[in-house]
Amino acid sequence: MMPLLNVERLSKDFGTHQVLKSIDLTVAAGDVTCIVGPSGSGKSTLLRCLNYLEVPTSGAVYLEGEPVGLRFKGDKLYRMSFNELSVQRQKMGMVFQGFHLFPHKTALENIIEAPMIVKRKGRAQATEEAHALLDKVGLADRADYYPRQLSGGQQQRVAIARSLAMQPTLMLFDEPTSALDPELVGEVLAVMRQLAEEGMTMVVVTHEMSFARDVADHLVFMDGGIIVEAGHPKDVLSNPQHSRTRSFLARVL
Repeated sequence: MMPLLNVERLSKDFGTHQVLKSIDLTVAAGDVTCIVGPSGSGKSTLLRCLNYLEVPTSGAVYLEGEPVGLRFKGDKLYRMSFNELSVQRQKMGMVFQGFHLFPHKTALENIIEAPMIVKRKGRAQATEEAHALLDKVGLADRADYYPRQLSGGQQQRVAIARSLAMQPTLMLFDEPTSALDPELVGEVLAVMRQLAEEGMTMVVVTHEMSFARDVADHLVFMDGGIIVEAGHPKDVLSNPQHSRTRSFLARVL
């Protein structure tokens, strides 16, 4: 079967600095892939290239067989227009380290904004679906709260609900718990575990090794802009084959 997400020889340069070096990666539908590695290894840049927030220098990303950010015209590929890319990005929800909620809108209003504007849903339908999502992330009683009235963990759960409101095929998480106090990390990871159990395809950049071990189907270790080692989480974590992987895990486990 064709993978849901296919990354082929993806490279990204910032000036003379090559951040990603010919990355190959596949993600099957329903799988959770966790990406770990030291700071500066290219993890977040890779994630941002997946939905064209960063334009790759070379290589390509395919979602459901279609090139991301590009379209064929005849036998040649061209950059998509902003509107074309916006439509394609609806298939990929993304949750960042920061919550990026609209501070002047309630939790409910944050969630219904994109479905109403982008998907042209009526307010009644968008509101009904938003309430269901708030219940899903454990915040049914916080619909009318503003971000400043919510804890960091609650804000991140609203951010997850906001991404889910677009009914994406793939969810991307860029270190979603790194900005949280330790006691709030668990409530966000619990929502992500639930999504995994429900079959949501996810690519997660994380430092939460226990989550990677228990939830991921595939673990990728990156360093220096390359994938050093990849495999089943329990295999990589318990019996790493590369000395660089062993060195990293010795510090974080």
